[in-house]
Amino acid sequence: MSASDPTPHSVRSVLPAARAGAGEPLRGPVAIVGGGGMLARAFLEQLGERRVEARAFGRAEVDITSASSVASLKGYPTIINGAAWTNVDGAEADEAGATRLNAAALVVLADHCRATGATLVHFGTDYVFSGNATQPYALDAPIQPVNAYGRSKAAGEEVLRDQIQRGLKVLYARTSWLYAPWGKNFVRTIAAASATRPELRVVNDQRGRPTSSLTLARATLAMLDRGAQGVTHLTDGGECTWFDLAAAIVQDLGRSCRVSACASSEFPRPAARPAYSVLDLSNAESLIGDMPHWREALSE
Repeated sequence: MSASDPTPHSVRSVLPAARAGAGEPLRGPVAIVGGGGMLARAFLEQLGERRVEARAFGRAEVDITSASSVASLKGYPTIINGAAWTNVDGAEADEAGATRLNAAALVVLADHCRATGATLVHFGTDYVFSGNATQPYALDAPIQPVNAYGRSKAAGEEVLRDQIQRGLKVLYARTSWLYAPWGKNFVRTIAAASATRPELRVVNDQRGRPTSSLTLARATLAMLDRGAQGVTHLTDGGECTWFDLAAAIVQDLGRSCRVSACASSEFPRPAARPAYSVLDLSNAESLIGDMPHWREALSE
């Protein structure tokens, strides 16, 4: 699929659902590419607590668009891909660039993993769905992204379908609304703004599941411990709007800042957002237990 080709209307995902025992349990050493991202730090912390040898590689060390660069990862039986184009609005102006990182580079990583027998861990997004649903999206729900970023990630799913048929061992987790105690994300932005502004207006017509990077790292490692392979959804439990999340942030911090609800139309953005992108967690929860509620994870 080229960057200019829209994802076909209502294409049903045919990635196999994750199941335990489909592969080997987690084996170190673990390589984490995209070492400068907020998820990489969460994995390093969790693997460190487990005393599992791990190393994070920034782009200057491993360029995932280059086969010769990725070849330096030989000897790592588990490779976690934390590198991705995540600038949703920026993808509207450079869809080719987003697709190059979110799909073409995935071919390079997957080819390396197949050749070396390594397990690839990769992450997707709720933005591959249209947002027209009224109940959580199942693993095999139709793929119908509404923006360039979503199309680039959907192209990555096509890569995985092909690579799995050719023998790739992969755990692929769609997630949503990711944040961390570090880096640039919605939670830290609201926390900083609420310290200096008397009022914040936040959209109340987009509903999803916030996800702590700590939750995502722990849940991913738990899935790997079970030898799980295939596609799953990993997010915090519960659901909310961006307004609900912002109000909870301000409340937890004890700030006097007022949080007011508004419509997305009041803050037009280059990229459309799905109005409803709650992901069904039943597959993951059947394997590793209930995901923590987003309110609990936020407070942590």
